[in-house]
Amino acid sequence: METSNYSYEQLSKEIRELRWQLEEANETIEAIRTGQVDALVVQNGNGHQLYTLKSADQTYRVFIEKMNEGVATINKEGYILYSNTRLAQMVHLPLDKVIGLSFEALVADESKELYRSITEEGWIKDCKEEIQLKDSNGKQICCLVSCTALELDEGMTLSLILTDLTVQKKHTHQLKIQNELLEDARYLTEKLNDELEDTVRARTKDLLISREHFKLLANHITQMTWTNLPNGKVNYFNQRWYDYTGLTFEQTREWGWKAVVHPDDLANTIAKYMSALQSGQIFEVENRYRRGKDGAYRWHLNRAIPLKNENDEIIFWVGTATDIEEQKRELDRKDEFIGVASHELKTPLTGLKGYLQLMTFYKNDDLPPRIKQYLTKANMAIGKLQYLVDDLLDVSKIKAGRLNYGMQIVNLKQIVDDCIENAIHIYPAFTFEIDNKTGFMVKGNAERLEQVLMNLVNNAVKYSRDVKKITIKTLKLENWVRVSVTDFGIGISEEQKNKIFERFYRVSDKKNMTSGLGMGLYISSEIINTHKGKIDVESKLGKGSTFYFDLPLEKA
Repeated sequence: METSNYSYEQLSKEIRELRWQLEEANETIEAIRTGQVDALVVQNGNGHQLYTLKSADQTYRVFIEKMNEGVATINKEGYILYSNTRLAQMVHLPLDKVIGLSFEALVADESKELYRSITEEGWIKDCKEEIQLKDSNGKQICCLVSCTALELDEGMTLSLILTDLTVQKKHTHQLKIQNELLEDARYLTEKLNDELEDTVRARTKDLLISREHFKLLANHITQMTWTNLPNGKVNYFNQRWYDYTGLTFEQTREWGWKAVVHPDDLANTIAKYMSALQSGQIFEVENRYRRGKDGAYRWHLNRAIPLKNENDEIIFWVGTATDIEEQKRELDRKDEFIGVASHELKTPLTGLKGYLQLMTFYKNDDLPPRIKQYLTKANMAIGKLQYLVDDLLDVSKIKAGRLNYGMQIVNLKQIVDDCIENAIHIYPAFTFEIDNKTGFMVKGNAERLEQVLMNLVNNAVKYSRDVKKITIKTLKLENWVRVSVTDFGIGISEEQKNKIFERFYRVSDKKNMTSGLGMGLYISSEIINTHKGKIDVESKLGKGSTFYFDLPLEKA
């Protein structure tokens, strides 16, 4: 019984001793790996021996540890006394499994003989050679191994630095293939170059003829014509330009043409010009150019289109400037006539409306039903005519710069609610989907904003055919509030979108033609601009449209 207890205690003591030695060994290995020690005492048959690196330095060992190359130190028998982490990663083994291992065990079979040869030579002089290592999965790694003998205090060791050549070998192989392809391409290029020289000579002759034809045509049209590069610099004007401006090419080339544009029109011209250059869309703007002989400014319509190559890249732009001074004057005379006519119509229209109302209520019970019906229709017609005359008056005021009205802080929710109430009453056949829960405060004129919103609703109803539903929403966008009206009608094309807010413009759709003078959106645009806002449309043909306007928010 006592013998058994003694054996158990002895066994426990030995286990503790072994566990302590294992922990000490692990700590020692970690200290050596990270450079925390400068020397190592090893016990062998001759007693304790001290192993150190001459001029050992912690910074040096940390540098070795951070190297991209694998580093190992082996003794005369070929066992690994030290390894950095990189070598362990290369062979996919834990670091503690690498240290103490015979380095030859990491060498592929076909390289073992070469390994023995260079390590024998390495003890004598520095040398390097390519060998194949193998990792724990048997995958081979091509490495350049450099051998250097290091003298320790108590003996010699061999330092091996291993550079992974896998990527380099792969690149070398690819480079060889590319060189072969390059040689084939060079031969083909020489052949094509010879053919190209013949083609260039023929095309150059054709190009010279085409250029002369273009100049001849451009110099004999009534419009001023130019071409410009994708960066905006003008590189050609026709003769009409020089005759009109009285300037030379050097004076107006590249960006010199800006000196001819009226100062009030320059900012808008440059903005649209740069926008077209960036987007690749057609450039179009009206501005005034100074005539050289008398200094008078005349209105011109500028349009430029890009010329693209087969890769859809813009080569250059071709533009024209058409004199529209007479059209502008005619338009001004028409505006003047509209203003006078609308004012003249206003007085008799008001009287006519009053007399119809008196007739409607005069001895109401004695009027026959058919007469009542006629009076009702007459009142409706008068209302439409009144609406058109009001639009004409608004257009006249806009052109005269007299569309003035008081501005104050208003609740946009209340304005939208009032419009929705009117719309439901006017268009009972339509369903209105509303999202107007928040009271946004804006600075504006309530009556004019209601006029804009009702105009958008009227348009939505006009151009809705099968789907009798209108969606009205208010939405906050950072420091702005957006009011949108969506219909599910005929929609608007991209070309029409660019003109929809112009004066007297109406969507040219004979199948869905509606009444009106095409002034509602123009007036709405001017009102929103006066409120320092912006108005626009999103639409797809056959899918419907969303008209919206944005206004700057005010603090509640």
